[in-house]
Amino acid sequence: QVHLVESGGGLVQAGDSLRLSCAASGRTVSNYVMGWFRQAPGKAREFVAGISRNGGSIRGADSVKDRFPISRDNAKNTVYLQMNSLKPEDTAVYYCAADARLIFRVGVRREDYEYWGQGTQVTVSS
Repeated sequence: QVHLVESGGGLVQAGDSLRLSCAASGRTVSNYVMGWFRQAPGKAREFVAGISRNGGSIRGADSVKDRFPISRDNAKNTVYLQMNSLKPEDTAVYYCAADARLIFRVGVRREDYEYWGQGTQVTVSS
């Protein structure tokens, strides 16, 4: 079982950038497809971005695809979400997720991921 811990959230102004990190422990992250999801108050948890085991395949939600690149450093057991040009509507708790069942496909559904972190709050003021 892998344990995930997110960091890097905070309060920023519209247009600013943040980089979220997801540190994995317990198992090597290279065995997992990794994803980022977010959940705003009163809304369902939604897919943000995902990356395959070796980083060769990436998927992103249309609303953030060009602004939030995802990357991973398997040597550091860490996955990143670079958040650029932040908007107030990006305000949410951001969750890191992992799954060992997916081999080549990057999942975009909540049920595609087996392990979850506790989340980190991102608040964007206008």
